[in-house]
Order: sequence, then structure tokens, then C-alpha cells
Amino acid sequence: MKAIQINSFEEYQEKYTKSITQPEAFWGEIAFNFRWKKKWDTILNWDFQDFQVDWFKGGKLNITETILEENIVKNPDKVAYYWEKKKKKDQHKSITYLELYYQVCELANGLKSLNVQKGDRVCIYMPMVIESVVAMLACARIGAVHSVVFAGFSANALADRINDAAVKVVLTADGLNRGDKKVDLKSMVDEALVSCSTVENVIVLDCIHSNPKMKNGRDIFYHDLIAGKEKKCDAAIMDAEDMLFILYTSGSTGKPKGVVHTCGGYMVYTAYTFQNAFQYDSKDVFWCTADIGWITGHSYIVYGSLLCGATSVLFEGIPTFPDAGRFWEIIEKYKVNQFYTAPTAIRSLMSFDLSFVEKHDLSSLKIIGSVGEPINEEAWNWYYKHVGKNNCPIIDTWWQTETGGIMLSGLGGLSPMKATFAGYPIPGIQLELLDTEGNKIQEANAEGYLCVKFPWPSMIRTTYGDHERCQQTYFSNYKGYYFTGDGAKRDEHGMYRIIGRVDDVINVSGHRFGTAEIEDAINKNEYAIESAVVGFPHDIKGQGIYVFVVVNTKETDENLIKSSIIDSIADHIGKIAKPDIIQVVKGLPKTRSGKIMRRILRKIAEGEKDNFGDISTLLDPNVVQCILETR
Repeated sequence: MKAIQINSFEEYQEKYTKSITQPEAFWGEIAFNFRWKKKWDTILNWDFQDFQVDWFKGGKLNITETILEENIVKNPDKVAYYWEKKKKKDQHKSITYLELYYQVCELANGLKSLNVQKGDRVCIYMPMVIESVVAMLACARIGAVHSVVFAGFSANALADRINDAAVKVVLTADGLNRGDKKVDLKSMVDEALVSCSTVENVIVLDCIHSNPKMKNGRDIFYHDLIAGKEKKCDAAIMDAEDMLFILYTSGSTGKPKGVVHTCGGYMVYTAYTFQNAFQYDSKDVFWCTADIGWITGHSYIVYGSLLCGATSVLFEGIPTFPDAGRFWEIIEKYKVNQFYTAPTAIRSLMSFDLSFVEKHDLSSLKIIGSVGEPINEEAWNWYYKHVGKNNCPIIDTWWQTETGGIMLSGLGGLSPMKATFAGYPIPGIQLELLDTEGNKIQEANAEGYLCVKFPWPSMIRTTYGDHERCQQTYFSNYKGYYFTGDGAKRDEHGMYRIIGRVDDVINVSGHRFGTAEIEDAINKNEYAIESAVVGFPHDIKGQGIYVFVVVNTKETDENLIKSSIIDSIADHIGKIAKPDIIQVVKGLPKTRSGKIMRRILRKIAEGEKDNFGDISTLLDPNVVQCILETR
């Protein structure tokens, strides 16, 4: 979408100045590039004190019309996705924008035949296949609210999300391939739905041909649902502030938060950031390796890229299967121009022989990106040298589920680049560094709490069903600011480096887990009395999960206890939250009021042996030495 593209750093500076001095005019001009059924009444109403934000209020649209109708007029035969699965000849395919339109309409009509209506919630628990994208767009087409749940989550975690959103229909598959293993998704859904009362239908895509057990009157195969359905479906008329989707993210309390994003602002911002961060050209091939179960997949595999008419690679696989050259093989195969992956994947691939990279032609790459967590300098340098060939700019993007789109980033090769620094704010993003008292930090090379003082179009609107939680989580720490939960450093040039989370959230391979969420799963275990979970530096994953657990005395086999605790976490959250270290301890460091002193446990997890500060306020100071002796 060239009309919204910035073409030089000088133009970025001009646009950024306008975006903070005339924000409504700035975003209004950008919004005019999209398809609206009715222009908005007001561009922006907002209040960060009693949190309420409306963008393009009164504007009428359907996001799928800019994605589908616009593109089938301009480029009906252009490839929307190349899909890559395991390394087999028959397991790759492509889909054009016209074919995507037909498939979306068929499924949208299928959902309507099940009485799915505007505002109903639909859960998508599926592999990384084209039908997953179709499912998201079909929901948006008819005004249903999709809630995608990462297919690595357990049945219990799935049930929690289904119940919180009062889901009406679940879209899933019989199973998926993960490396050389098959995962049974349908049985996970069946297990979850034992405790879910709102689900009326389950739609099952046949992916691994496992002949799943189907419940009469509830379950229907995907191919049966769309059989004979029209390839045309009128798009529901949505208000700009109507819900587009709910996406659950872990917080510092045990219950995941249902982050709500709306139609108009999310459309405008994700397209704007996709076009500019990646400097996308109409003939380029873009590849984001994320899963659509996370916000990165929503914004830059599905919505942002499709809104800009992009051709993308959709990958169902892992970077090391069948070998560690899989990423580089795909880049060479499709002549990928923009590659967007996580530091965890980069660090993992660094451990393999360089021949896996060097035997592939990566000369098509124009931009390589990083997402999910701060990238360390060693990984940055390896990525730049061996993948980018010392000639390909790295964009180290920072953003969150709650922000909807990229907040800090280089603009392709237009911006200055500095290892480990995410860079400058996207136009429209007004950042501040604050100290613990909420005072602005003005000086250069300073660290503080990263906050945003003005709304942007794709920001969170609420946490589903609990607006007070949204206000308390994001707007109560510093009055008048959105608090990101991250610490940051700003250099003398105004570039930002993200230091990491300052709350009880652990970022493991770009996936956020609340410590309370993991502790809750552990404390359900038959052996556990109480537990404390902290993050610690991990060479591959960025942060690892370290568990301190007090157990009862009925079992003395520590290996059995630890295995049982791992199973409890897998059952309640998923295997992706597996701890790296479990330490059985006799007690936890607590204040006299019963609060666990996690700062001490973090230091122990990081390898500290004696520098714990004042521990005289602990109920039992000797417990620290006991923990160290059993480490």
C-alpha cells in the first residue's frame, strides 16, 4: 500500500512530528486509504484516567473488504500465501486472493448455517494451515469475534479461554504435525468441552487423517460444512469500535487476560506498520515465522500483510526439522525478501554448523526482523553476518499483544541501526521514560519504566468481560499513561533499548507466562505445598522458568516429584510452559506478613551466592542459606 509508505528517514522525522502535533489529521489521512462503508464521525475520543478510547467512531466498515474485494479487483491471481509443511513433495501449496475470497465466503456461509451471528465468539484452535487464516477472515466477514488459541495449549487452558469468552463454536482439526510427531487436537477439544457449557458446535478440519471420534449433533467436518455453500457472502457492516477479536495473554495474576481489539483502528495501524517497518514492495515475498495463535501472527501473517496485498509464506513446522537448514531452504525456494523471526529461533540455529546457512542462496533478502523479546548482541551479530550477509538491515521490533502492532522499529534500511536497540517509535507513538515516582526522565542514556502518553489506533480497548482489570493493569501505575510493564533505556540519539519485564511475567521464547499462572498449576499437584516461580537468563530462550517448590513428605523420590510437577504444568497450561529447573526446598523466603521475596529467588536463580541485600526482615533469614545449599 504505497500511499502510506515512508520513503526516507527525513520523511519519517516529518511524519513523526506531524503525528504528535496533529495526531487526528495524521491518522485521518492514513485511514482514507482503506475501504469504508461510511466515514467516521470523530477520529479520536480518549481518556486515560477513566480508561476509554475510541478511534474513527461512527465509521462503518468490514476489514475483509479491504483485504478481499480490493485485492480481487487489483490482483485476483496474485498469490496470498505459499504454504509449507513438512519436507515432502505433496505438502506445499499456494492460494491466490481470488481463491482466498471464495474460501472465506464458503466458510462464512457455513458459520451462518450454524446460526453464528454478529458478536458471537468463535474459538480457533488449529494448526498453521491456510484454513486457519480462512477461519479468522470468515469470522470477521460475518461480524463474529474470533479468539485464536495456540494449538500448544492444554485442554485446561483451552477450556479457561472458551469459558471466559462464552464461545459458541470451536474450529479445530483432527491433529497437527510438529516435527516428526503427530499431535491429537480433537481429543484436547473434547476434553476441554467437558467443562464448557456454551459451545454448540465443533468444526473439525481433516489434517492428519486420524479418523477422530465425532459427537453426534455437535461435531461436523469442515469439508461437510462448506459443501455446496455459496462462494459469495455479503460482509457484515461493523462500527470501527466493534470487536474484531479477543486474544488471551498471560498477566501477573493467574487468570489470562482476554485482550480486545476492534475493527477500524486495528486495520489502519497494522497495515501502516507492516508497510513501513518492512518497506514492502508489491512484488516482494514476506515471511513471518510466528504462529497465528500469537499477536505477531494475527498482525503480520494475517491482517497487516493481507491489507497491503502482500504475498506471504505460511509455515507449519519447526526450524530444525528435518534439519537446521529448513528456514534457509524456504527463503531460497520462495526468494523471500523480508524475513521476520524470534531471537529464540536465531539462538537455536546458531548452535548448528554454519554449513546449514551457507549452502543456501539468501541473496533475495532485503530486510531481516526480530520479534518477541529483546535480541542479545551475539545473536544480533550472527543474524546480521550470516543471514543478512553484512548487507541486510535488521529491524528489532518491540510491541505487545496489547499494542496490536509494532511500536518501536527501524523502517527497513531507512533508519539508523544499532545492535540490541529496537530504535525509534513508529509515527504516532508518544513514549516517556518514568522513574518509580512517575517523574519524567529527560536525560540521555537513562533507564526507566516505558510508558505511552497518547493513544494509538490499534491499542487494547478492554480485557474481555472485566474492564476494571484492564484499567488497573495498564493505567493505574502512572496516572495518565499506558504502562507497558517493560523497562527501557534511551540513548543520546533517542533510540530505545528494551531491558525486559518489570512485573511477574516471564518471557520464554517470546511467549509470556504469568508466574502466578504457573504457580497455580504447580500448587494443584498432589506433592506440592507451595511454590514460587521466577525467570532467569537462558542462552536460547531468553528467559527460562525456575521453580522453587515446597513438597510434602509422603514421597522422597525427587525425580518422581519433579516429573509429576512438569505433568501438572503441561496439563493446566501446556508443554510450552515446561520449567527449565525445579528445585525442591524446605521453605521460601517470606516477610513477616507472608509475602514471598521473589527478588531473592531471582538472584539465586541467576547464580548469585551471597549478595542478597538486607534479609533481616524475613520471617526466617536462614531459609536463604538452606535454599543455596540445595541448589
